[in-house]
Amino acid sequence: MDEVARLERLRIICLALPETTERLSHGEPCWFVRDKKAFVGFSNRHHGGEFGFWCAAPLGAQDAMITVHPDRYFRPPYVGHRGWVGVRLDLEEVDWDEVEAVVREAFRVVAPAKLAELA
Repeated sequence: MDEVARLERLRIICLALPETTERLSHGEPCWFVRDKKAFVGFSNRHHGGEFGFWCAAPLGAQDAMITVHPDRYFRPPYVGHRGWVGVRLDLEEVDWDEVEAVVREAFRVVAPAKLAELA
């Protein structure tokens, strides 16, 4: 699967969540809850880091994810200090079920409680 196809698959996962919108942010696709709060930002190496995406994560999850799977997760520039986690999509085999679970959790972290329950 090429990089364009991987971006499209990520887009489908993000836009399947309730009240999610997409727009460019810092030159790359980004997904927002109710067009206000970002929960996933695509990274095509434009701002440094790996090809993949950066997303919100529950408190403490960033360190745990990077420690257990340093080949799949990383601390992204700019937002890593806020606990966001980077997810690599340039691996030979991407576990799309895991990507979907990470995206849903990012949505739940950012979304209002009643909307988060729908994800």
